[in-house]
Amino acid sequence: MKKYKSPEVTQALSEHYREIIRLLGENPDREGLKKSPERVAKAMQFMLQGYDEDPVDVLRSAMFLEEDYKQMVIVKDIDFFSLCEHHMLPFFGKVHVAYIPRKYITGLSKIPRVVDIFARRLQIQERMTLQIKESIQQTLNPLGVMVVIEAQHMCMQMRGVEKQNSFTTTSDFTGYFQQAKTREEFMNLIKK
Repeated sequence: MKKYKSPEVTQALSEHYREIIRLLGENPDREGLKKSPERVAKAMQFMLQGYDEDPVDVLRSAMFLEEDYKQMVIVKDIDFFSLCEHHMLPFFGKVHVAYIPRKYITGLSKIPRVVDIFARRLQIQERMTLQIKESIQQTLNPLGVMVVIEAQHMCMQMRGVEKQNSFTTTSDFTGYFQQAKTREEFMNLIKK
């Protein structure tokens, strides 16, 4: 993944962040803040670089005919960090993904890369869950996909209701995972 867009984009973002600092009542020329606008501009470009990558290309880059394997392939406890589109505050946690191959499998490292692509966008957890599931389903055409995301949201912890120990869990599934028994097996396996 690339880190930054062009120097012109970094400069333009830096100017906006400098003005934001000023509007918030701080002095952007103060020693500790002089380089902050550029640092924030680069940080935002890094955290939002998911717009520049295609999850389908990532999955296809390591797509293989499977060896007649028709059981669950699970990649669990994938750490992610994202920014909520409502307050641009972080939300973070773990993603658990399972799919049941029909014809193709993908390299195991590609699943976390797909998670990163969608997490590194202005996002909501519900949409991210759906996007991960849909990209795997459409690209690999497996017998089923299931995605579960467990996350903490800074917009709920730092402001608003200020509930520091709350977690939000979302799930979405297709195919064989519509059967309660298959979903239950997946949930039991990710809890171990």
